[in-house]
Amino acid sequence: MSSSSLTLTSDPHHPHQDYDRLKEVKQFDDSKLGVKGLLDSGLASSSSIPLIFHHPPDSQPGPISHTRPTHTHHSIPIVDFSAPKPILTDQITRAASTVGFFQITNHGIPLHVIQRTLAAVKSFNELPADIKTAHYHREMGRGVTFSTNVDLYQSKAASWRDTLQMRVSPVLPNPSDIPEVVREEVLGFLSEGLGVEEGRLKEMTCLEGRTMAAHYYPYCPRPDLTYGLTSHTDPGVVTVLVQNEVVGLQVKVGEEWVDVELVEGAVVINIGDILQIISNDEYKSVEHRVLANPLQEPRVSVAVFCNPSNRDGLFGPLPELVSQEKPARYRQFTLSDYMQRFFKKELDGKTLTNYYRL
Repeated sequence: MSSSSLTLTSDPHHPHQDYDRLKEVKQFDDSKLGVKGLLDSGLASSSSIPLIFHHPPDSQPGPISHTRPTHTHHSIPIVDFSAPKPILTDQITRAASTVGFFQITNHGIPLHVIQRTLAAVKSFNELPADIKTAHYHREMGRGVTFSTNVDLYQSKAASWRDTLQMRVSPVLPNPSDIPEVVREEVLGFLSEGLGVEEGRLKEMTCLEGRTMAAHYYPYCPRPDLTYGLTSHTDPGVVTVLVQNEVVGLQVKVGEEWVDVELVEGAVVINIGDILQIISNDEYKSVEHRVLANPLQEPRVSVAVFCNPSNRDGLFGPLPELVSQEKPARYRQFTLSDYMQRFFKKELDGKTLTNYYRL
């Protein structure tokens, strides 16, 4: 379907009498334009965006000034990876058990590598539409997908971003190509912080299943009506993310939404639901979101989701962390069952941890 034959309702006050959201979602998806294509084709104007992107009134972000707090009681910790090991263990453990997010600096990944990666994602998304549409599909079995929103058909409203997603492993690349910060060190510190052996999480294949998601958030004419990425928690063990200079990522700390400060060259780490379960609630997987981008310059981020590769083994709280004083708070599950449940739901809150909680 070409952009000229695509018609999407934009006015929420005067929608077509026969407005059918699911029908328009499918038309949009079949067009393979993506959000960037909507902008380029003029189907999103300076004052409106298609109704399929309008979130319910009670969950809309509202004016941008209201979603960016000028003051907050919280901040996302920044950890200097060149610090002595005992200090690192303490700082990472404290961050993982409270806000569930932290940034690391002096991690050994050259700045030019991060910048080159983000630039490549930007360049791909800004290719002519006829080139990009050849890559647009949702068949993850092929190892790579390019689409708008993994939960497009399950969500109440679409979000303003396009995503290139790639399964990186369990077909392992050359170990020397995987930055050490992703491969072993962070999990080692997290293991020590739980009081278990340094290699315990690694033994459970917690780094061997990896998926990369490269998000592109173009300019949004109405950031008060939609999101770049709705509030959710990540399903895996840990997520490793790099981002460009355009802000937007926010973390929910208590009842406050806290901006993740932009630190050049820093890597953002957050705890996923599986690690919260494995740690028996010692570590926190917290809700986070990305606001729709009000700037002409796109926001670009690349996340690597680290998951176990053992899909048929049982996962649950580590036996070492269960006692009479602190019984298991979750029942066991297989990764296959867990991921099936994740992909059948929309990205909204912590329904997976709630589902397995005893």
